[in-house]
Amino acid sequence: CALPISFLLIGSLCLALSLSLSVSGTPNLPKNKQTKMSSLHLSTTTPFSLLRSNLPNHPPKPTYLHFHPSSADPFSLLRFQNLPRPPPPAAIDVGAAVLEEELPEGLRRELMPRHVAVIMDGNVRWARQRGLPGSAGHEAGARSLWSLVELSAKWGVKVLSVFAFSCDNWARPKVEVDFLMKLFERGIQSEIDKFIRLGIRISVIGDTSKLPTSLQKLISQAESDTKDNTKLQLIVAVSYSGKYDIVQACRNIAQKVKDGVVQVDDIDEGLIEQELETNCTDSPYPDLLIRTSGELRISNFLLWQLAYTELFFVRALWPDFGREEFIEALQSFQQRNRRYGGRDFQVSTGN
Repeated sequence: CALPISFLLIGSLCLALSLSLSVSGTPNLPKNKQTKMSSLHLSTTTPFSLLRSNLPNHPPKPTYLHFHPSSADPFSLLRFQNLPRPPPPAAIDVGAAVLEEELPEGLRRELMPRHVAVIMDGNVRWARQRGLPGSAGHEAGARSLWSLVELSAKWGVKVLSVFAFSCDNWARPKVEVDFLMKLFERGIQSEIDKFIRLGIRISVIGDTSKLPTSLQKLISQAESDTKDNTKLQLIVAVSYSGKYDIVQACRNIAQKVKDGVVQVDDIDEGLIEQELETNCTDSPYPDLLIRTSGELRISNFLLWQLAYTELFFVRALWPDFGREEFIEALQSFQQRNRRYGGRDFQVSTGN
């Protein structure tokens, strides 16, 4: 096509099941002044109409149409005249608009927890109940995680911390550990573009030196690519131990005392907080901890940080934890009176 090109973006969801291209002329105009329209419909994406005009007053300046299908290279499905691929946009305003959603009935925005932590438990049990291999349960659990990330961003949660793999999980069968490492890699590769688009920042805490080199590189790149995003911070605990987190913080402080950088009298909660791995966020203390699968323990997760966290335990296995279960947890949180060791102002001081 050697004709000048301009584009009109139509903002409605496309339900087409396959790629289709149609060209039609504009009626009621002489043939030499007709405007031709090409409509490109992509499954699971927003549809676009491409206006191709041969009117004499249109400058011959071809333009690219940028779009971001969820499961493909944003530029792999649309090329014009073999022009060089333009750089992907650094910030997508559409993402912020997509994440604007009214809270479900019964939830109040001013009472939403700023930081939610989740112990994702029950993947293998979920698979066994269905006669499936454990790997199927982990894959289903990954889908539940991505759903929770999007809901958290939509509903105003600012930090979401998830316990993905503990330091004790290295004792599991090698085949399961290897699968989980590959699942982490695939998850980052498949979701990173979406996170960049939606303003989600990724941070990973834990002893990452034990992870495969390829996964370490992916984590480093993902953290770098998303470090300026502010919509939601997703903190993933991998090869993490709450006990070791405190131990390494104490060691760092002891070394600073030894080096004369810090005095013993300077050691307080604030200094310890600075040395914990959750120093990657401005909100290190979760307001709400959710644990799935009916287990009633915190399993060495964020031991220091959970001092005054509200706890919510649910029987649903992690792959079954979805929108309704998250709403139930948030409603429970919003009905609680957080006193942080003090008394409710309505209670008489004589009690």
